[in-house]
Amino acid sequence: MSGRFRRPRAKAAPPPGTRWTSDPPRRRAPWPFRGRRLSPSLSVRTLAAQVFLFQALIMLLLVAASAAVLVVQGLYDAERSAGQRSLAVAEAFAHAPGTAQALRAPDPTARLQPMAEQVRKGAGVDFVTVLDQHGVRLTDRRPDLIGTKAQGVGRALLGEAFTETFHGRPADAVRAAVPVTDPSRRVVGVVTAGIEYANVGDVLVRQLPALLGAAAGALALATGGAALVSRRLLRQTHGLGPAEMTRMYEHHDAVLHAVREGVLILGGDGRVLLANDEARRLLDLPEDADRRRVRELGLGPGPTRLLEAGEAVSDEVVRSGDRLLAVNIRPTAPYGGAPGLVATFRDTTDLRTLSGQAELARGRLSFLYEAGMRIGTTLDVRRTAEELSEVAVPRMADFVTVELLDSVLRGEEPTSAVREMRRTALRGTHTGHPLQPVGEVIRFVMADTPMAAALRRGKAVLVPDLRTARDWRARDAGGAQRVLDYGIHSLITVPLRARGVILGMADFWRCAGSPRFDEEDVAVTEELVARAAVAIDNARRYSREHEMAVTLQRSLLPVGLPEQDVLEIASRYLPARSGVGGDWFDVIPLPGFRVALVVGDIVGHGMQAAVTMGRLRTAVLNFSSLDLAPDELLGHLDEMVTRLDSQTATDDDRVPLTGATCLYAVYDPVRGRCAVSRAGHLAPAVVDPEGRVTFPDLPLSPPLGVGGHPFEAGELELAEGSRLVLFTDGLIASRGRDVDEGLATLSAAVAHADRTPEETCRVLVERLLPERPSDDVALLVARTRLLDPSCVAAWDVPFDVTAVPRVRGEVSRRLADWGLAETAFATELILSELLTNALRYGAPPVRVRLLLGRTLVCEVSDGSNTSPRLRRAASTDEGGRGLFLVSQFADLWGTRYAARGKVIWAEQTLDRAAEPDPSLLFDVMGL
Repeated sequence: MSGRFRRPRAKAAPPPGTRWTSDPPRRRAPWPFRGRRLSPSLSVRTLAAQVFLFQALIMLLLVAASAAVLVVQGLYDAERSAGQRSLAVAEAFAHAPGTAQALRAPDPTARLQPMAEQVRKGAGVDFVTVLDQHGVRLTDRRPDLIGTKAQGVGRALLGEAFTETFHGRPADAVRAAVPVTDPSRRVVGVVTAGIEYANVGDVLVRQLPALLGAAAGALALATGGAALVSRRLLRQTHGLGPAEMTRMYEHHDAVLHAVREGVLILGGDGRVLLANDEARRLLDLPEDADRRRVRELGLGPGPTRLLEAGEAVSDEVVRSGDRLLAVNIRPTAPYGGAPGLVATFRDTTDLRTLSGQAELARGRLSFLYEAGMRIGTTLDVRRTAEELSEVAVPRMADFVTVELLDSVLRGEEPTSAVREMRRTALRGTHTGHPLQPVGEVIRFVMADTPMAAALRRGKAVLVPDLRTARDWRARDAGGAQRVLDYGIHSLITVPLRARGVILGMADFWRCAGSPRFDEEDVAVTEELVARAAVAIDNARRYSREHEMAVTLQRSLLPVGLPEQDVLEIASRYLPARSGVGGDWFDVIPLPGFRVALVVGDIVGHGMQAAVTMGRLRTAVLNFSSLDLAPDELLGHLDEMVTRLDSQTATDDDRVPLTGATCLYAVYDPVRGRCAVSRAGHLAPAVVDPEGRVTFPDLPLSPPLGVGGHPFEAGELELAEGSRLVLFTDGLIASRGRDVDEGLATLSAAVAHADRTPEETCRVLVERLLPERPSDDVALLVARTRLLDPSCVAAWDVPFDVTAVPRVRGEVSRRLADWGLAETAFATELILSELLTNALRYGAPPVRVRLLLGRTLVCEVSDGSNTSPRLRRAASTDEGGRGLFLVSQFADLWGTRYAARGKVIWAEQTLDRAAEPDPSLLFDVMGL
């Protein structure tokens, strides 16, 4: 009968006065029309009027809400516009060229008041006020407020610009406050500008007529639309009467019996009023079910309980016979009908089975997805093994153990000896377990254990019931019995394989209270372990490569700082979180007690960047041995970078040298000056002995390899005790901080007069760097010392060879004053040879200088650029033996070029006298 209108059965006419219990002669109208008689025209017109009134009311509420929103939005826009205008005026006035100078004038009010009034009138704000560094008003629109202290400007006095809605004296206003800073970035005053709150509201008042007009227009438009809808409803219904409505009801009744969902309507007394064909089939209702109570129908405990309770139910599944029915119940009273309820039934027997399987599969997919997100979050082998155990407990097993080969733990390639592994991770839901702890060595020596079988087959082995299995007890019968006594009853053991190589083992255990493992669990554990094995292998390979790169980087950086007396130096190098990079530094002692400081940054990261850094550092060391000026050295380095990049341009894996930055500085302790040249690098920070920090404006040249631009050098005057802070961009720049903010933080960190270079490095690392920086960092801090003037002696020599004996005598007396009489012979010999060569082959002016430190340095300078060279003179030569003698008596000697001329220097060690080879001396002298 499903799908067709169910006709009432023929029955005998009841006696007079008897009421019908089912299938009445005249069908009841549906509940929306029950209890009222509708005329063909009145009912439709009344319905149309109700629809019109309801739509008009809704549109009125919408228009009112829209008008309120527009008013609020207008007020917010007015406040924001006022704030933006105030901030622009305050910033323009604060950053004007003469504002900071006017604040330092004897009478700042006289200079600033006319300027402030002119800006206020021209900018369209209500006030422009200038405050001193204590927050006291120096200018104001109201003269009686000058000299009073302003409220709420503390943040601006600390250097922060802000905009706010101020409530207080002298008036509520939208204002902006901007600090005024001097060239050293110290706050010397504050400029405030704003618009009083009463004037902000005037903008909104001017907009109100337009807003109200728009609202009235919208309301009229909505009312007209509702009227048109009501009129259209009258046209579309065509004035249907009771007959037409009855026929419509009959159509609905036919549909009711045609749907594939059981419908049961109960009255307030619990009797059945209506049951469609599907409900009779699903519930096995008797033929005379109409007007009978629910408990009399034999529906079973589940459906009977729900129907008698009379409460709303949504998709509750109950059993009826051999079917699973999804029940929905709703009371009819809230919808305008008589007390009762409507219940619907759907057969979900097959769907329930399929949905259970789908839910199980979805749960496993969700578990594997979550595992993929949680395993391998770090590139650490041990941590990855722990993540595998954390993911699997308790969702997959009660205990999980992970063993790895020792070679894998060390980051090496896995070996074929897989019979011995080290327990790396263990996690469980219970304490006091009998399993071997982390760190112990696990040996798989018995061929018939599940673990050995899994290693041999290369796939998972399932032991559903450990109590009945015997093979797994072969290795340790006592330990196996303790496992059983603890309650562990089921096992899956899976080898960790990646790229066809075994890395370790993962064992999954279940205890009492958990079901046994089955074949479906084996598939899940194999997929889980396969993902973990890939992550472990990636971590192993990364650990090996990272260790190699770090080792290479450390070997290429200075192992220790060289010995020297003029700079107290501390340094730091921190590799990046993702691996080493190309940041580097160096400290190079130069002749004349000068010291070169170098900091550089190579483009890229990894092994290639470290190798590239080593090439540049070696080049700088070689060029520095020529004792070149900083700009000349960078020029030679730039040419080398360009040449090397052009020769290896076809190598796609090579990290380019072009784009590398470098800063080269040479400190002279005699003059207290530091010559600096930089190729695309950040300027250093200079901290004077009082703790004041500056970033000097030094000439900036393009990075290395760009070419086409000459390099320039700047010079710094450094008082004794000053600190020079050289760094790479990784120290101050990061994702959450720009360069300017980083420089400000660095300046605040080093602005202390009593900190040593080592303490300065430690504070900078703590304040500016996270535990694992995203970029590698090189940091070099040097505190200057000056050479004692008493340890410096200089003589201007006339350009005449006869002046040599006089200068030699003065040098001897100075050496005696220094207590170095034992070195007088060698020093006089060196001086005679160098000075004689300068007077014979050089050009004026000629100058001699002695420097005393940990060594004795003798320098002879002249105006010629011709450099002497060492050679072995023949026995018939009259000259050519001077420099050879110098090389025999001096520990080091060499030539450096100045802006005009050259300097030939010789250095002697003071703790031992020079002992030249006598045979060589005799050979030189022709004896």
